[in-house]
Amino acid sequence: MTHPAAFYRGDRHFAVGTMPARQPGPGEVAIDVAYVGICGTDLHVFHGNMDARVGKNRVIGHEMSGTVAEVGPDAGDFVPGERVVVRPLHPCGSCPTCKAGHAHICQNLKFLGLDTDGAMQGRWIVPAFTLHRLPEGLSLEVAALVEPLAVAVHDVRRARLKAGETVLVIGGGPIGMLIAMVAQAEGANVILSEINQNRLDMAAAMGVEGLNPREVNVAEAVHERTGGAGADVVFEVSGTQPGVDLMTDAVRARGRIVMVAIHAKKAEVDLFRFFWREVEMLGARVYEPQDYDRAIAMLAEGLPVGRLITDRYPLAEVQAAFEALDGNPTAMKTLIQIGGAA
Repeated sequence: MTHPAAFYRGDRHFAVGTMPARQPGPGEVAIDVAYVGICGTDLHVFHGNMDARVGKNRVIGHEMSGTVAEVGPDAGDFVPGERVVVRPLHPCGSCPTCKAGHAHICQNLKFLGLDTDGAMQGRWIVPAFTLHRLPEGLSLEVAALVEPLAVAVHDVRRARLKAGETVLVIGGGPIGMLIAMVAQAEGANVILSEINQNRLDMAAAMGVEGLNPREVNVAEAVHERTGGAGADVVFEVSGTQPGVDLMTDAVRARGRIVMVAIHAKKAEVDLFRFFWREVEMLGARVYEPQDYDRAIAMLAEGLPVGRLITDRYPLAEVQAAFEALDGNPTAMKTLIQIGGAA
């Protein structure tokens, strides 16, 4: 037996074919995939920037939802039919970072869907320890956003955010928008810096104040709104030099800067500001199990992340989905539907 799968072939090309079916082995669970989201990393793959890592015969995808289809030996108490999402990290468990309790940033980390075949296939076999159950009433479509929401939850948790603090989010793509939503849900006063008017409109619809740095001096505006203090927490999500400049200009004394974006080249950072105002910088990468649990709970409580879904395509049209998303100023989150909705 076989099931459908989308294979990245290099040179901005996907081929939809079939994958041989296999039984889940010890500690593994087979999932019938329902939805897969396309993220920025997937677009980097599409552009050919990760060929050395993924090769040219890889099934990608890691933002997903689905139902348990089959359970291998010693795979816990999962049963067929359970609705789940996958936390796509496979740490080694033996490196110094893992032993220190930080397995999510394992020194030998395998990321499912990049270093192994991923979710853009009809049936995905994964280690049972990566699964998180979904509550009744949460749609599989919305649940496909658990993974990026968990990124935002982890970022906000790293910031040690407290209710009432002022937050500046630099960059309003999917992760930036989710950080703004999580921070707002945690009681922060959130300002979003973004040059794309469609994203500013989306933020406004969710009650988040947006400022366009091409029209407004964002740092000055933040200081005005805080009585000259500056933002308690700044999230750099743009991956740009202007974003890095803004983060140090806008942060308050003893404020926290959380570096979320992946910068393709070394940025110039105003280190004097860190010294002069005793600023902290915190790295934030992926998520831990509790971030997934919190993301699922926030969705169950009604956090309206479904508003970020702007496009849906069947697996057979995965090539068109990537082409339509690439450089699209109005798109936010695109989903590939593989199985039935529930």
